[in-house]
This record gives sequence, C-alpha cells and structure tokens, in this order.
Amino acid sequence: MSKKALIVWGGWDGHQPKAVAAIFEKLLKQEGFEVTVSDSLDSFNDRSKLEALNLIVPCWTAGQLTGDQQGNVCGAVASGVGIAGCHGGMCDAFRNACEYQFMTGGQWVAHPGNDQTKYMVKMGPQKSPITEGIKDFEVSSEQYYMHVDPAIKVLATTHFPVADGPHVGNGPLEMPVVWTKVYGKGKVFYSSLGHTPAVVEAEPHLTILRRGCNWAAK
Repeated sequence: MSKKALIVWGGWDGHQPKAVAAIFEKLLKQEGFEVTVSDSLDSFNDRSKLEALNLIVPCWTAGQLTGDQQGNVCGAVASGVGIAGCHGGMCDAFRNACEYQFMTGGQWVAHPGNDQTKYMVKMGPQKSPITEGIKDFEVSSEQYYMHVDPAIKVLATTHFPVADGPHVGNGPLEMPVVWTKVYGKGKVFYSSLGHTPAVVEAEPHLTILRRGCNWAAK
C-alpha cells in the first residue's frame, strides 16, 4: 500500500511555490508516494482526509489559516501524520497561527544580507540518518535567522553573523538550518534552505529533503 502525501502550495509568489511544489511532487513520486497537489488552503478543511495521509508538505509563504484549518492540520500531525517542508513555504507561513508555529518548531524573522549571501551549512550537532554521510557545504542564498523551539533536534547549523545587521552586537552564534521534532504522534522535518527552486533541488540539499520527507512519513 503506497504512502499518501498532500502538497499545498501558494502564498507569496516570490518563493515560486508552484515550482517548488513540483520539485517535491517529483521527489515524493520517486519515493513511491501517491501525491495530491493543491493550490488551495481549502485542502485543510477536512480533518478526516488529512488524518488519512502519511505526509503533509506545505509550500505556502505568508498567508492566513482559519482557526479550523489550523486545528485540522495540527490535529492531523498530532494524530501521527508527518509534516515536512523548507524555507518560507513551511516556516514563514501563517504568521497568525501560533499553534502551527508551535508544531513546526520555528519561525523566520530575518535574512541579513538578503539573497546571494554566501554561507556554510555545517552538519550537526545531532546525528541522524537524514544527514548521514553528508559533508558541510556552501550556499549562496538567503541566510535565515529563525526563532526556534528549544526542543528541536538540530541536524545542521549556520554561523551568524555573516552579513551586517542589528543582530551583530549579540556576538557569534550557530543558527539551526535543518531540524526534526515530534508533535504529538507526528514527526516534523524542516530545512530553512530553499529561497529559489535551484537552491531547493541542489545537492546535497535535495538528498536531505528526500530523507527528511521519508523520515517524517514513517
């Protein structure tokens, strides 16, 4: 019996959500998922349909969930459905939805230097099959400054500061880039990389996404 995934894309066009959703669709089909792709948040209106899934992949920057939609998504994940995503499509989404942010484990707040900032993604400190065998790599993209749940398991980090900004006076720090957590019975996977489709599907990031989706979907 094949695993079932729902990809919901939309929101701010600058993150090219349709193209990113297509990358996730191709990836998941390669992994044997039966995939439904939707461009409407109405896909979150039916709790029973969500609970029948193995994986939810949000690709929706900004936007707003209704209270019922938030309850349905979070409830489905708490019941055991996985959720996985990247960049603003998952963690710069639904800024009015605190429970959604509680579930995902983090929220974007800034990207000092904007696009084309060169920075390193460093594996660790926690080990996981998701990042096993992958070495540190350089990215030229937005470097996401996140507010994060201290309960997340951090699988990769990036060093701040690289670009100038109001954060510099706080001194050096390692910011989570890739993480996992659990929410109820559900597994949560996130990567902050992915400002453009090219960054989403560049290796080794695509391998990390592939493994993360499979992990979240049990």
